[in-house]
Amino acid sequence: MNRRQPHLSFAAWVALVAPQWGVGCLATPALADSDAESRIERIQQLIPPVLVQGEAPVRTKLSERMAELHVPGVSIAVIHDGAIQWARGFGVARVGGPRVTARTLFQAASISKPVTALAVLRLVQAGKLDLDTDVNRYLKSWKIPANTFTEEHAVTLRELLTHTAGMTVHGFPGYASDAPAPTLTQILDGTPPANSPPIRVDTTPGTTWAYSGGGYVIVQQLLEDLTGASFAKLMRDTVLDPIGMTESTFDQPLPPSRMVNVAVPYRSSGRPVRGGPHVYPERAPAGLWTTPSDLARYALEVQRALAGSGRILSTSMASQMLTPEMNHWGLGPMIGGSAARPYFEHAGGNEGYRCLLRVYETGDGAVVMTNGDNGGELMGELMRTVAEEYAWPDRPPVRHIAKLDPRSFDAFAGTYQMPHGTFTFTRAGERLLSQATGQGQVEIFPESERVYFAKRLDTVITFQVDEQGRASAVVLRLGEQDFAGKRLEDAAAKPIADALAIVNKSYREQRPVPGSETALRRLIEDLTAGAPDYTRMSPEFATLVRGNLASFQKQLSSFGPISALVFQRVNDDGAAFYHVTWKQAAGDAGILLGPNGTIDGAFFQTDDD
Repeated sequence: MNRRQPHLSFAAWVALVAPQWGVGCLATPALADSDAESRIERIQQLIPPVLVQGEAPVRTKLSERMAELHVPGVSIAVIHDGAIQWARGFGVARVGGPRVTARTLFQAASISKPVTALAVLRLVQAGKLDLDTDVNRYLKSWKIPANTFTEEHAVTLRELLTHTAGMTVHGFPGYASDAPAPTLTQILDGTPPANSPPIRVDTTPGTTWAYSGGGYVIVQQLLEDLTGASFAKLMRDTVLDPIGMTESTFDQPLPPSRMVNVAVPYRSSGRPVRGGPHVYPERAPAGLWTTPSDLARYALEVQRALAGSGRILSTSMASQMLTPEMNHWGLGPMIGGSAARPYFEHAGGNEGYRCLLRVYETGDGAVVMTNGDNGGELMGELMRTVAEEYAWPDRPPVRHIAKLDPRSFDAFAGTYQMPHGTFTFTRAGERLLSQATGQGQVEIFPESERVYFAKRLDTVITFQVDEQGRASAVVLRLGEQDFAGKRLEDAAAKPIADALAIVNKSYREQRPVPGSETALRRLIEDLTAGAPDYTRMSPEFATLVRGNLASFQKQLSSFGPISALVFQRVNDDGAAFYHVTWKQAAGDAGILLGPNGTIDGAFFQTDDD
C-alpha cells in the first residue's frame, strides 16, 4: 500500500547507494554541434525555481539530486527549432546495472492518453467517429450503464478526452508481474481480479471537470469495438509507426525480448518495485512503453499538423485538439503558456515511473522520463533548467530583494484565512517566515514594501494594508492563480499560531506531536478492521479513506497484528514517521495531525513495496 494524502493547505504548492553515474546519447547530427554539448553540460547543473538579481544561482548537480531522491535513471529529449536537437540518458537502468541510453524504455503512464487521442482524432477525421455523439452508439461489447446523470446528458468522446464526462476512477495502480490481469470488461465493471472500482458516471456529463483515467478505458473499449483490432495493434498501425515512434508499444505485458532494454522502476525509498514493472491492461490511459525521443516525435507530429504538414492529422483537427476547454484541457493534452506562446503538456505517474512532456506549439519542447517514484520532483527541476537554458517564456522568474528595515515586517505578522486553510506570517529577527497549515516554514523576501516572494517556489505574496498601515488581507499568486485571504483577529489566530508552534518545535527537536503514535496505531487497527472513525479525520482525509477502504483493509488485514512501532523522524510539516512491524510484514508509516487533533494525512509503505 502506498497512499500519501496531500496536506489540507494549498496542496497544489507544493539511498540505497548513489547510482553508478553514466550517460548514453542518441546519435543525431545536432549532437556534433558543440553548442548542443555545452547546453547538455549546463543542464546537468539544476537551477532553483526563482532566480535573484545580483545573486549567483545555487545550482545542484543532477547526479547528486538523483542520488538524494533515489532515482537511478533519467532520460531526456529536447526539441529545438522544430527538430529533436538532442536526447540523452543519465544514470542507470537499474542499480548496479547498465547505463540509461536514449533508447532505454520507460512507462509513459498517463502520457499514454494524448497519444491515444491521436488515434481517436484520426478516426474522427476519417468520418468513422463523431466527437459529440453518444459513445454507447459505438460501444458493442460493453455499454456505459444508464443512470440519472446520463439521462440528463449522454457521454461523448469529446467529454471523455477532456475529462468532462463525469466519469469515476482517477487512475490505476497496475498489476504485479505475477498477478492475474483482468479483462477490459472486468476493469470497466470493477470485478475481480480488477483492483480498481467500477467505472461509472457520477455527475452530469459536460458540467464539471474531473480527471478520469477510467474515461480513457472506455475509449480503449470503444476503439477495439469499432475496429475489431487489439488496442496495441490499432495504435501501432494508426499512430506509432506512421509518425516514427518505432521504439514504442502498447503491449502489456512487454514481450520478454524487450525487457532487457527496460528501466527498472524504484520506490521513493530506493527499493525496486517488487517483481519489476507493473502490468497495465488499462492501455489507453497508462499502458505505453516508450522513450523521450519517441514522445518528442509525437509532439513534432502535432507541431507539423498545426503547420499543415502532419502525417496523420489535418491542421483543423490539430487546432481542435489544442483548443482549451474546461480547466485548460484539450482533446488529450493540457494547454498552458500564454496566448502568444501556448504549449501542450501531460505528466505521467505509474508505479516506479514519473515523466513529463511539455512542448510549445511551435519550435521548442522537452520530454523527461525517470524510473523512480520521486522522479516527479526531479523532472520539474529538469524542465525548468531546460527552460532557462533555451530562454523559454516559462523559465524561472528573476526577482530582486529590496532593502527594508526588518521592523517593517511586523505589520504583516499574523494569520490569514485562505480558501483552503490558513497562512501565518512570523517575524524571526531579520527574517519574515510564512507557514501554511500542514506545511513547514518558508522564508519570504521583500521585492517592495508590500510585495514578497519565496525562493523555494515561484510564489508572490502581496499584502493589503489598512489606513493605519497594518496588513488586513493578502493575495498569493501561484503560477497564474490568485488566492485571497483576510487577516484573522488575534483571538481567532492564537490557537492556530499555538498549534504551528508545536509543529515547529516538534520538527526542530525531532519529537512527534503528542498523540501521534496513539493516533497512528489506532488508525491502522481501525483500517484493518474495516471500521475507521471518520470523526477523527479531516473531511478531505475521510473522503480518501472511504474511497480506498476496501483495498486498505484487504492489505492491512493480511499483515496481522502490530508487534512494534518505532519512531523515525518528523518532517517539517509536523508529520511523524514510524517503522511498523506486523506479524507478517514490516514497513514505514506516517501520520499528520491537524491543530485540533484530527488526522489530516497518513502514509503507508511496506518494505516489499
